Amino acid sequence: MAKGKNVRVKVILECNSCVRNDINKESRGISRYITQKNRHNTPSRLELRKFCPYCYKHTIHGEIKK
Repeated sequence: MAKGKNVRVKVILECNSCVRNDINKESRGISRYITQKNRHNTPSRLELRKFCPYCYKHTIHGEIKK
């Protein structure tokens, strides 16, 4: 079995709450995480619930383009 193209790719997860509050300037920054996903198992955009140090709570972090 030959290895094909890279199946596991690195993705950047960004806090959805901080992005919305960026207009209001309520948050100090935008929380980002780097993780890997398998393209065959999850072809759609990845969304995980992670801790945001700027919002001080667990929020949904969605995948962004590089």
